[in-house]
Amino acid sequence: QVQLIESGGGLVQAGGSLRLSCAASGRTISSYIMAWFRQAPGKEREIVGFSTWSGYKSTYADSYADSVKGRFTISRDNAKNTVYLQMNSLKPEDTAVYSCAASRTGGGNYDYWGQGTQVTVSS
Repeated sequence: QVQLIESGGGLVQAGGSLRLSCAASGRTISSYIMAWFRQAPGKEREIVGFSTWSGYKSTYADSYADSVKGRFTISRDNAKNTVYLQMNSLKPEDTAVYSCAASRTGGGNYDYWGQGTQVTVSS
């Protein structure tokens, strides 16, 4: 019922920046938990970060893996039903296929996934 399409991947030099987009259609995702994952060749998929809505605080809160904290930022544009991943100070070890995912209920279960976009960081 929800389709997610990532874009913005590509080749970038170490120290550079890249912004990934995840456009959603079919349902409004403003109240969904939205997450970014990545998977490098020969490695298991790992979560990069996620964004949750707090109705009581009327704001979004986000959390990040230690490996990217301070360098990556998740943001949302509800008018466009889109979530972003701003990636700064990129390192070669950030090279991976990046995917966005949506969770309706939380608990670590993600109901919808995008197709993924390749990010390659050269040294």
